[in-house]
Amino acid sequence: MNKPVVAVFFGGMSSEHDISCLSAVTVAGGLDREKYDMVLVGITKEGKWLLVKNIDAMKDGSWRESREKAALLPDASEKSLVITAEDGSMRKQRIDVAFPVLHGRFGEDGTIQGLFELAKIPYVGCGVAASAVCMDKLYTKVLVKELGIAQARHISFTHDELERDAQAAAARIEAEFAYPVFVKPTDGGSSQGVTRVEKREALSPALKLAASEGTRVMVEEAIAGREVECAVLSTPEGTKASGVGEIRAAAEFYDFEAKYSNPDSETDTHPVFPEGKEDEIRADAVKIFEAVGGYGLSRVDFFLENGTNRVVFNEVNTLPGFTSISMYPMLWREAGLPLAELLDKLIESAYRR
Repeated sequence: MNKPVVAVFFGGMSSEHDISCLSAVTVAGGLDREKYDMVLVGITKEGKWLLVKNIDAMKDGSWRESREKAALLPDASEKSLVITAEDGSMRKQRIDVAFPVLHGRFGEDGTIQGLFELAKIPYVGCGVAASAVCMDKLYTKVLVKELGIAQARHISFTHDELERDAQAAAARIEAEFAYPVFVKPTDGGSSQGVTRVEKREALSPALKLAASEGTRVMVEEAIAGREVECAVLSTPEGTKASGVGEIRAAAEFYDFEAKYSNPDSETDTHPVFPEGKEDEIRADAVKIFEAVGGYGLSRVDFFLENGTNRVVFNEVNTLPGFTSISMYPMLWREAGLPLAELLDKLIESAYRR
């Protein structure tokens, strides 16, 4: 009997391209090869889709030199990749399930999920609508507001508003908030383009940076508190929440550099919380995941506010990191679900959809 063919898609045209490659190494290495055959498809920053020979090529970056292209057919009767060799010859590679290990835009935002839907290929993770909603922090906030769960106060600006009158935008921000504030793209990745602004002189560069990473810019009040995360997983019995982990950033906040480059940043999968707070965070994570129409997996991030112990929602990551230091697989491992079994459950959920 033939084993199911799992196609792992990684890289992508987002600012989180390199992290996607690291996550994909973990996923590809964790798949049980006794159960699955595997096809690796790397997407370059320029948008080329390439057939990747093996995990070693993923690790050393040589996959970008592949001479074979791999395009997914949207034809639902084919359920195949079309592989184009260097000499121009073509062949089809049937796939049974897609595992998009893609972070950020063009991977976590519903775009590639729509392609899988057209092709009628089972795929891991949230669907088109949930992916798109959670990629845009403003839309997520609208849905979470209906749940009555606390979140940071915020205002937003379009590119046109910032270009038309940057001074008016700054005045509006200062009328609404005291410094520090966080400036971030509404639909960028969870870490890229985010700036903690302490004074007005730093506001304009932060707004420009955020605008370069997304279609709109959001300014939030700074919540002083512990940064905590909860992993959720779809199962036949319903949505399950892991335990709650804590981030101890080696910087003012857990930005991209602190997350992936600073060895002094720490993750704690057994933090101590005030009585009842871990259960509250876990329950809120499930409520939020279901409210946005989540499916398969997500990581839901919160703050536990200093002084009040108020649980404050931060954001949802519909395809969280799978690197060696990523909280999502760590939390499930602590819950008794090692990586290979976690990947099995994610693939099962793709079929179940």
